[in-house]
Amino acid sequence: MTYDLDVAGMKRELPLCKLTDELCIGAFVMFGDVELTVHCATELLKRVPAYDYIIAPEAKAIPLAYEMARQSGAERYFVARKGAKAYMQGTFEVAVRSITTMHVQRLVLDAEDAAFIKGKRMLIVDDVISTGESLHAVEELVERAGGIVAGRAAVLAEGDAAKRDDIIVLAPLPLFNADGTPKT
Repeated sequence: MTYDLDVAGMKRELPLCKLTDELCIGAFVMFGDVELTVHCATELLKRVPAYDYIIAPEAKAIPLAYEMARQSGAERYFVARKGAKAYMQGTFEVAVRSITTMHVQRLVLDAEDAAFIKGKRMLIVDDVISTGESLHAVEELVERAGGIVAGRAAVLAEGDAAKRDDIIVLAPLPLFNADGTPKT
């Protein structure tokens, strides 16, 4: 089963993946799709508010954050990591559970990144917003670092997230029944 997706004029066929006996999602993966990543970055940059830096949760949003930073001429972007790394000093973290993760994860930011973020307008970007849990966790990290959330943007808003008016998105993505029909 597949779903035909149109993202601001670019078309892709998404395989449907079963999460539960009653729920399937469209598998939207930007990794490796340079054309789609460049297109989505260009289209989002046309729509987002003024900001100083971009921040994204690890991992699928990293190519998008990089490309948006590159196209906008930014010298830096930030990633809320899924775990503390040996080189990170003075870390703080937030717990998060997303629709595609079966356990609680952590998003981590370190003091060096927080120093750049403090007092800056931060644009949070992600590939897909569904439950909003990852978005909320990144917002909390930005605020704990002393930054200001200037805006939220994603390529797709899945399910009820498509009804939110506080996130800039390029296209909605329905959730699906087990037979591949969109949930209503």
